[in-house]
Amino acid sequence: MSLDNAQVKPHEALSIALADEMDAVNTLIRTRMASKHAPRIPEVTAHLVEAGGKRLRPMLTLAAAKLVGYDGPYHVHLAATVEFIHTATLLHDDVVDESGQRRGRPTANLLWDNKSSILVGDYLFSRSFQLMVETGSLEVLDILADASATIAEGEVLQLTAAQDLATTEDIYLQVVRGKTAALFSAATKVGGVIANAPQEQIDALYTYGDALGISFQIVDDLLDYWGSDATGKNIGDDFRERKLTLPVIKAVALADDEERAFWDRTIAKGDQKDGDLDHAIALLNKHGTLEATRQEALEWADKAKTAMTALPDDPIRTMLIEIADYVVARLT
Repeated sequence: MSLDNAQVKPHEALSIALADEMDAVNTLIRTRMASKHAPRIPEVTAHLVEAGGKRLRPMLTLAAAKLVGYDGPYHVHLAATVEFIHTATLLHDDVVDESGQRRGRPTANLLWDNKSSILVGDYLFSRSFQLMVETGSLEVLDILADASATIAEGEVLQLTAAQDLATTEDIYLQVVRGKTAALFSAATKVGGVIANAPQEQIDALYTYGDALGISFQIVDDLLDYWGSDATGKNIGDDFRERKLTLPVIKAVALADDEERAFWDRTIAKGDQKDGDLDHAIALLNKHGTLEATRQEALEWADKAKTAMTALPDDPIRTMLIEIADYVVARLT
């Protein structure tokens, strides 16, 4: 049975194993997203926070801390911090991308306005730093502050790289490390740091989060051309938004003059016509870039699983390994 068809998916199994801690995280999130003077803040935040989602990032923090034997209270603070940072970036991203839908619901910027989304996102960033400080760990503060800066840097880099045919795979990886993997790796690393785990285990947790985040984003980008209704992705959204993702970067590198002119018209210049998406997918298949991208996602997932060998043998370790498999199982 594939992971996608399993009765209990790996992230759901992890959620069950961490149920008490996640309840504490959710309670803390609801408490800290309140505002005495600006009721719009909890309205906007609740719309996104209560919309569902896997809560994978905060679960990674809880799992990392528990895996290396932490028995204090502050992994809950850090998990809430990670979720606040993630939610803030989603609020900002939806404004930047002019999105109208998130997790199957209208976005906050559509229901309220762009100003509310930006300012509430700023509020959540501020709240996240308050939570970090409460742990009393400068190292934790350094890791999460650095991740926040890296996320913003990655988003700005994507603005300039997304429609530039000169964008290389190295630049793409830098964008992915910023916009996605930075928070995954920070989420896992701080779990080890707050537990005062040995440096080898902290490094392994960081490597796991980094590789998992990269694999996660590559799969997400690939599903834009490979997916179906069952994956929850609308085929061609990235193409229509002129996002230069890994399958296209690989195809541009292999393109002849006629093909490059097609990519220049559709991606660089945004002059798209009926049938262009089908032609784009045909070019990706012609050069085998969808399969090549899938192989890269699998390699990063394998790197995440390998990192787990440095950590204690525990049911949580098994669940984290299975999550890495599940991320790429969406491609089967």
